[in-house]
Amino acid sequence: MKIKYFLMAAVVALMTACGTASKVPLTGRTHRISISDAQLLSLSNQEYTKFMASAKRSTDAKNTAMVQRVGRNLANAVETYLRNNGYANEINNFKWEFNLVQDKQANAFCMPGGKIVVYEGLFPYTQNEASLAIVLGHEIAHAVAKHSAEQITKQMNQQMGTNILGTVLNSTVGSGLGDIASQVAGGYFSFRNLKSLFADDTYLNCFRNLKYSRDNESEADYMGLIFAAMAGYDPANAVTFWQRMAAATNSSRSEILSDHPSDARRIENIKKWLPEAEKYYRGRGSNRVSSTGYPQSSKTLHIGGSSSSKRSNRR
Repeated sequence: MKIKYFLMAAVVALMTACGTASKVPLTGRTHRISISDAQLLSLSNQEYTKFMASAKRSTDAKNTAMVQRVGRNLANAVETYLRNNGYANEINNFKWEFNLVQDKQANAFCMPGGKIVVYEGLFPYTQNEASLAIVLGHEIAHAVAKHSAEQITKQMNQQMGTNILGTVLNSTVGSGLGDIASQVAGGYFSFRNLKSLFADDTYLNCFRNLKYSRDNESEADYMGLIFAAMAGYDPANAVTFWQRMAAATNSSRSEILSDHPSDARRIENIKKWLPEAEKYYRGRGSNRVSSTGYPQSSKTLHIGGSSSSKRSNRR
């Protein structure tokens, strides 16, 4: 029995130790990553190339220019932050691209490496440039925080753990039982059709079916809010944007059953983070950007056209 407990403890220790520890920019959270930047970027580029080969690029010149403008402003702000805060080596991982595609879904994503895609269906909900910056800031935050690599690492560790668990049970309890336990655990934890833990197709399969955790989503909400403010966009637009999204979806799904925070929780968190984000926004001075995308005077602060006097009543 002592051997069994020792081996089980070894499984837990091995899964915990897997990967290289690093800190997430802005939040300082420590996470462990087992997949290299080179591997992740290779997978990302493969998926991005396949997606763009089948996607229809938007013919809306105005909105396409807006996506590229907002994306570049955010990319510049993110790179400046990374360079000034000890993460300069991370900048080499980003080869930014900004695309608007024809799709009615209200969606956008930023793949590792800075490959940004916005769907036309998002624009009825963003309604202005500052809200678009909130969305893209969130998506860029996923890439900066390496949430894809983090989730792949978790799946790799879980798969490794189920394999070791089967071996442990076979040797300590009885032949065959471990195989059954491993299959059950593997079916629950791992991505579908994992053939080999370190095979190239396994990495790619993981990447295609990846979902961020609720904690990842909340972290991206926070980081994206700060990145938008750093880029000169009023972070208060995040509240009205998510209120529009909440009204449109009218979802009654429990947060417990979702990998995303509820709209209400998101809005509550954003209101809590706004005072910090606005420090970065006010620090931009005359380099702030209005909701329409044009530079604004440091004497007038806009929230989708509101004046600074109206803004003070909302705090």
